[in-house]
Amino acid sequence: MIESLPKTSNRILNSLTRSEYEHLAPHLDRVNLSMGEVLYHPEQAITHVYFPNHGTVSVVSVFEDGGSVEVGMVGNEGMFGISVFLGSITTPLQAVVQLPGDAHRMRVDVLNREFKKGGQLQDLLLRYTQAFITQIAQTAACNRAHHIDGRLARWLLMCHDRAQSKDMKITQEFIATMLGTRRAGVTVAAGKLRQEGLISYQRGHVIIKDRAGLESKSCECYEIVKKEFDRLIGGNGHLV
Repeated sequence: MIESLPKTSNRILNSLTRSEYEHLAPHLDRVNLSMGEVLYHPEQAITHVYFPNHGTVSVVSVFEDGGSVEVGMVGNEGMFGISVFLGSITTPLQAVVQLPGDAHRMRVDVLNREFKKGGQLQDLLLRYTQAFITQIAQTAACNRAHHIDGRLARWLLMCHDRAQSKDMKITQEFIATMLGTRRAGVTVAAGKLRQEGLISYQRGHVIIKDRAGLESKSCECYEIVKKEFDRLIGGNGHLV
């Protein structure tokens, strides 16, 4: 890989050929993602799309009474801003940084120009869109049909995949908001996972201690979504 190219851990960017990545690289700006930072508010015009390298962005539905619930999660497997190449520069959803990290940012006009050329970038973004739609649909079904114990395990596994760290700075109150449930329910469910030695938590930190054990406690939704992302999004690096 050419030294002057910006390094990336993003699976979409890493799946591009060397020549296509070299073409896009001048349009990629590395930015930090701070915990709690709102990248976009509902109905705000989107000016940039984000390809996270590390950290996690929650896509949240905000209600009139001030409540909110997470409908999707974006990490280094994808990008935030799919509405842009689908024809809309606004979204009714909010994008907020859940776990801090960094991303590569690209202007909307550049993305649309490159997307309309067709080729590998367009193919990868459409594949990612299919996977993300699956995640949103499965999350909705999971929140309706499954017990908080399995939902919490699923959510922690998804965070762990994207954070690329066993130690995650997350409060139980934040988890309850993302899952659309009461904090008391999260406290009980997290207590069970801790008693079984699967996680530990203190002072707003959750540490994954037994990944395999946590997977056994998750509902089937985690595996369904993970398989779809693995099937549709590669990560082969800039090889050709």
